Amino acid sequence: MKRVSTLFLKVAVFLIGLPILALCIFVVPGIADFAAELYPDHAYLKYLVFADLYASAIPFYLALYQSFRLLIYIDRNEAFSELSVRALKNIKYCAVAISILYVAGLPLLYLIAEADDAPGVILIGLVIIFASMVIAFFAAVLQRLLKEAIDIKSENDLTV
Repeated sequence: MKRVSTLFLKVAVFLIGLPILALCIFVVPGIADFAAELYPDHAYLKYLVFADLYASAIPFYLALYQSFRLLIYIDRNEAFSELSVRALKNIKYCAVAISILYVAGLPLLYLIAEADDAPGVILIGLVIIFASMVIAFFAAVLQRLLKEAIDIKSENDLTV
């Protein structure tokens, strides 16, 4: 049963990465071109949009990779190990990095929303920032709990 659930989660991690890859390939260039059309005097906005959105994809995929590694540790019965704690720490850092990149890119989203009269764009950016921070806090809590469980386990192993 455990193998089936981790296999399902591995497939889910893989499937989560596919739509983001499709967005990076097909949607991000359109958004960058749209930003350049809205502000033809500031053609460099196109490259700022590219840099911000593609830079945020890097920690996203790093976090997915760390999640996949965490599932492998669970399959190997190494869930209560320092490797799992390190993977959760990396996921936390990736989520914080995504939030920082979107906070830095929020002025670009504001310019696009202001010119196109679409305030929903800013709301989408805020939702991504909020979701990333929730993931970072959740990973931090899991990291702390796992570290405490490992410490308790090592104390019990020494006692027996």
